[in-house]
Amino acid sequence: MTLRITIDQDVCIGAGQCALTALGVFTQDDDGFSELLPGREDGGGDPMVRESARACPVQAITVTEAR
Repeated sequence: MTLRITIDQDVCIGAGQCALTALGVFTQDDDGFSELLPGREDGGGDPMVRESARACPVQAITVTEAR
């Protein structure tokens, strides 16, 4: 199963819960806002990707199955 992960930068507040939950997929930019690590747009098989979306306090992360 391939995932598609998006981060709504207009909603993100930089809480960092995604990076704490799925460190191999998410990081924070110089301003503290979430971003995907290069090459991890599909989650890289990390089992914590969906949990990181649930952990986001403002629901800025969307994880869907790619087709």
